[in-house]
Amino acid sequence: MKTRPSTCISIRSILNHLLLMSFCHFTMLHATDPPLSMEYYKKTCPNAEAIIRKEMECAVLTEPRNAAFILRLHFHDCFVQGCDGSVLLEDTVTFQGEKNAPTNLKSLKGFDIIDRIKEKLESECPETISCADALAIAARDATVLVGGPYWDVPVGRKDSKTASFAEVETNIPGANIGLLSIIAKFIYQGLSVTDMVALSGKQTSIDIGVHTIGMARCTNYRARIYGDYQITSLMNPIAESNLKNLKSTCPEVGGRDNHVTALDYVSPNLFDNSYYHLLLRGEGLLNSDQELYSSVLGVETRKLVMKYALDPIAFFEQFSESMVKMGNITNPETYVDGEVRKNCRFTNE
Repeated sequence: MKTRPSTCISIRSILNHLLLMSFCHFTMLHATDPPLSMEYYKKTCPNAEAIIRKEMECAVLTEPRNAAFILRLHFHDCFVQGCDGSVLLEDTVTFQGEKNAPTNLKSLKGFDIIDRIKEKLESECPETISCADALAIAARDATVLVGGPYWDVPVGRKDSKTASFAEVETNIPGANIGLLSIIAKFIYQGLSVTDMVALSGKQTSIDIGVHTIGMARCTNYRARIYGDYQITSLMNPIAESNLKNLKSTCPEVGGRDNHVTALDYVSPNLFDNSYYHLLLRGEGLLNSDQELYSSVLGVETRKLVMKYALDPIAFFEQFSESMVKMGNITNPETYVDGEVRKNCRFTNE
């Protein structure tokens, strides 16, 4: 009798192939990058972090969701050309930025917060702090201000003079893609499966903000609530009530595409591990989220979801480590032809 090839072996082969391809890409992208440093602005702008923290405090106090907006901006910045501030650039007559790419359009917010931060930094230390560094530090402060972990942010990034509309669509994970596709996009950036699951408590798909504190648009969770939500959630009374509410504001056929709802309805404005508890109950709002736990291919990701649901300290520690790792994805071209923008929306030229 013929035996079928092991599914685990075939999946492992796929992942090994992805790792090899991504290793080559990652090595080429990062081998010549100057190292980032904790001391980079110690002499030139010692008050930089205090200035950024104060502005973020005001922003989050005014609207808690601003924390998610800034974290999401940082994620989208780093996944396209590296963390180089390219996501902040506006379109001009001769330049196409990333803001109007379909994945980003109507999804990214918080640009005005970065504008205010940059204005204060320029007043204190003209032409010193890059927009990419300001965004990276602001993302850390945003996390802390809604109850999340603290991490030291290495700095010394330069701002790019370029952007990539096309890479937004190829590099940013979508709301309805499968688990292997999500993994591939993270491995391409030099990030591991563990990084992916930890950062999914932040943002891995087309939504507004961090999954543990952010919002998602109807257009991105419609397929999920009219698809297998009932199957994965086993329709306990709470899930049944939540699904009824979701369907009442997000019709199956067209309309209300931009209506938003919390990705984590348990604690939408608090950075905690309740996102993973929702996945355990089969109530992840996005297909790409629930895949981490429910996919037949998700042996490793399922274990990590369970780990972070049971151990919030482990989640916080891994999230901090993974954020530093993601923030270290730099654009080598910026160290040859980069700059410190005076205005984050436009190059200096």
